[in-house]
Amino acid sequence: MILMTTRPVTRRNAMFGITAAAATLVRPSMSRAQSAGRIVVIGGGFGGTACARALKRANAALQITLVEPNKVFIACPFSNEVIAGLRGIEAQQFGYDKLAADGITIIDQAATRIDPQQRRVTTSDGPSLTYDRLVLSPGIDFHFDALPGYDDAASEKMPHAWKAGAQTLLLRKQLEAMADGGTVAIAIPANPTRCPPAPYERASLIAHYLKTKKPRSKVLVLDAKDGFPQQRLFEKAWKDLYGGMLERVALSQGGRVTSVDPSTNTIITEFGNYTPDVANVIPPQRAGRIAGIAGATDMTGWCPIDPVTFESKLVPNIHVIGDACLGGGIPKSASAASTQGKACAAAIVNLLAGRSAETPRLTGVCYNTVAPAYGFSLAGNYQPKGDIFVEVEGGATSPADAPSELRAREAVEAERWFQTITADTFG
Repeated sequence: MILMTTRPVTRRNAMFGITAAAATLVRPSMSRAQSAGRIVVIGGGFGGTACARALKRANAALQITLVEPNKVFIACPFSNEVIAGLRGIEAQQFGYDKLAADGITIIDQAATRIDPQQRRVTTSDGPSLTYDRLVLSPGIDFHFDALPGYDDAASEKMPHAWKAGAQTLLLRKQLEAMADGGTVAIAIPANPTRCPPAPYERASLIAHYLKTKKPRSKVLVLDAKDGFPQQRLFEKAWKDLYGGMLERVALSQGGRVTSVDPSTNTIITEFGNYTPDVANVIPPQRAGRIAGIAGATDMTGWCPIDPVTFESKLVPNIHVIGDACLGGGIPKSASAASTQGKACAAAIVNLLAGRSAETPRLTGVCYNTVAPAYGFSLAGNYQPKGDIFVEVEGGATSPADAPSELRAREAVEAERWFQTITADTFG
């Protein structure tokens, strides 16, 4: 997870510091302007929910409204374990009752229109909401135009499972139905994407499932990149645990997927075609649709921001956090979204009080699990530089030659991290 802290980063203080991070928000005096402050947050994932709760904790008089059409949030972290049959989907599900109990208004509708001039949000079948500040945390949508042949209909045959829920269970069902000796292909797009290490974690855990249930089968990774985060650690784990069961074709080897044919389950790359038994196609991505409706996206499909306040560079009085923003060196992940939500809340509290926002320093750790009792982590520090976040000194990663005891301990720490961040976010 990523925290707002000035302490040196360690895996221990990064994992257990979420609640303390929230407490670093400025608690302003109860001015008339602040008591009338209306903040609408769109998106009930890790970023939006963390922001809403942090705002309410900082000043109970603020009128906070969270707009989220889904009554139950299904978390992406650890959903790869659901795919591999190591975890039930119910362990990924969280509601918003605790936020409502805190005095946050929950609107379970989709936001359909934003009028920045009138500072008004229109919902699909509910009230029209006015705001002083609007926070967008819409996550990602898929850039279907960038992958010919792939769309919502194709995803029912070639699931992406990149938004946790029905797609997660569909991919799991396809793996269970595949005969021993089959091939599972995972198509990985170029960056920027949500949680860059997650496709390689998925490949690892699917290989674990096949090794234990269908040992004559194979995982084929078709990658639009040559390098990826913690590559040395992943490749060592693959060699030690899965041998020749897992093969990766990198960009320079012709691994970039250029199109798909769902009618024949065919994946087309620059150097050849593949027809696997199970095709997990992760398409190119962009900011969630409402960000484009608000006018907050640029030609990249993502949202440029001021990294000190998270304010949109394109639309006044709108802040963008989480996967949707152009964050530079900070990854698109649940942990990044959570810490950005808290930093954004602190900035908004200061702005409403007529003060300058303080420059945030974000610190965090990302866990990957490649098999039961085998995990590793990457910790980093980030701070604004120009229009983006950059990584600064003080980070750490698991050693490539770590003993099995450390790998097992980090797998346990990963589960504790998930329990901590979900409790802090959803109550």
